[in-house]
Amino acid sequence: NVYKRLRANRLLPVEQQRPTLDVVFDASREVRMPILNSTLIIVVSFVPLFFLTGMEGRMLIPLGIAFIVALFASTVVALTLTSVLCSYLLDRKGQKPAQDSWVARKLRIVYKQALTYAIKHKKGVLVSTFSVFLVALGLFFTLGRSFLPGFNEGSFTINVSTLPGISLEESDKIGKRAEELLMQVPEIQTVARKTGRAELDEHALGVNVSEIEAPFELQDRSREEVMNDVRQKLSSITGTNIEIGQPISHRIDAMLSGTEANIAIKLFGTDLNQLFMTGNQIKDAVNGIPGLVDLKVEQQIERPQLTITPKREILAKYGIPLPEFQEYINVMLGGEIVSQVYDDGKTFDLTVKTSEESRATMDDIRNLMIDAQGAKIPFSYVADIRSAAGPNTINRENVQRKIVISGNVSGRDLRGVVNDIQKAVNEKIQLPEGYHVEYGGQFESEQAASRTLLLTSLMSLLVIFLLIYNEFKDVRESGVVMLNLPLALIGGVFILCLTSGEISIPAIIGFISLFGIATRNGMLLISHYTQLRSEGMPLSDAVINGSLDRLNPILMTALSSALALIPLAINGDLPGNEIQSPMATVILGGLLSSTFLNGFIIPIIYLIMNKEK
Repeated sequence: NVYKRLRANRLLPVEQQRPTLDVVFDASREVRMPILNSTLIIVVSFVPLFFLTGMEGRMLIPLGIAFIVALFASTVVALTLTSVLCSYLLDRKGQKPAQDSWVARKLRIVYKQALTYAIKHKKGVLVSTFSVFLVALGLFFTLGRSFLPGFNEGSFTINVSTLPGISLEESDKIGKRAEELLMQVPEIQTVARKTGRAELDEHALGVNVSEIEAPFELQDRSREEVMNDVRQKLSSITGTNIEIGQPISHRIDAMLSGTEANIAIKLFGTDLNQLFMTGNQIKDAVNGIPGLVDLKVEQQIERPQLTITPKREILAKYGIPLPEFQEYINVMLGGEIVSQVYDDGKTFDLTVKTSEESRATMDDIRNLMIDAQGAKIPFSYVADIRSAAGPNTINRENVQRKIVISGNVSGRDLRGVVNDIQKAVNEKIQLPEGYHVEYGGQFESEQAASRTLLLTSLMSLLVIFLLIYNEFKDVRESGVVMLNLPLALIGGVFILCLTSGEISIPAIIGFISLFGIATRNGMLLISHYTQLRSEGMPLSDAVINGSLDRLNPILMTALSSALALIPLAINGDLPGNEIQSPMATVILGGLLSSTFLNGFIIPIIYLIMNKEK
């Protein structure tokens, strides 16, 4: 705008030319409020980010902070330093003003012809645009839904689990067999395995579970194709459950649902045997759903155990309270740490308990002696000790027993697979009385985040409208600027259909951010129309000339933004770029559609609204 005003000033006779500083000041002041308001609008559009909680909030909030800080910094530079530099670098008194470039002149000619044609055929243009918007809106609801885009971490994390109770040697053989199969995949050059984990480990695992890390380097195949090849090869190991993921993705799933899988079907009930049987029925019911892989039920087996039941009347006769009886069992059978021993700079716990020989069999435990009012009596006098069988593990959530049927998603969107699972369970499974199913995993977080973003986005749109109204003091003109939102939606939806075909949380953030960015061009056009009309220019001329004047700034802004977004959008499969890519893709597509349609729809609507004045 400064360059255009200085150029017009130099075309005047010398005696009528104004000082450069005055021209720069007036030109900067002319766009100051639109720039400031458009900056505030973009900031408001990013506010919903800060209402996200959990995993998605931790990932995306730093991005919003960085964007807002950079935006404010660029605004300060644009309103201060840029004007100062213009006064020095563009002060060319006595020089003949240079013509616009050949490209700029051609663009103005083509745009003027196209705009004139669009104004003459305004009904057809509006109907066509509205039809395209309806198509985009319909496509939006057909897109798949997911929480986060698939990560490319450069390594697979593979869990190979067998029945609990297997020996370490046998589990090690199965792990070695899995390693041999993995090394047959060309993209995998090395593997590392852990079979079982210590009890005090943060993620303790039994010896029946092997966790394998398999770094890979993609060559001629995609990550999805390599993963399917790995899954097919490992499926040849009988008697095992295979779960394939990636290091970070596994941890995210574990934090979201407690299982290292995308989807967790949690079955709650009272009887463990009934839970296991019903869990396998659910597994059979959902098996075969397209896109559902690595389906498994938590491994449970019956294992021998001793049941010790106190004889309360006998305990009372001998004066042994229940807490003392329980303490006796804990010390004699489990052991109790009473001190510590230091040896060679190392610390060892000193534990008191009966010897292994004294509790080797059930009869040995029955014959253990217990203190009773100064006398010693056999343990069998005060307790019933019998052999029984029970599950190897008991898992609870909210004080309820549960068993988990878990699975991953491959080749489909997460929400679509979950909907099919819920439909299959409702149609094929009759749950016993007192039993119920809950669904957890990434889709649960996606639903919660989508609801949060929907509510906060509506509030952001209201604030954006108020900021636009504060600029123009006219409801109708503010409404015209808001038309950029559906125009931006068109490009965002179409580019998603052509790329991933899924809406994830980063893509939703892209749409929200796009709404703020897209209003900027409309504000620049409407404010310039108003200024030209205030100078006495007729309505039609003000619209055409104002659109031509703002053509270069709008195209330059859109082009610079697009060039910055293209590397993020096209390199979405690179490690570390998975979160930014859907957001950049949506903003890029919406920016292209809103910039193109903005140059025709806004002038037409403005003419229709003001033709009566």
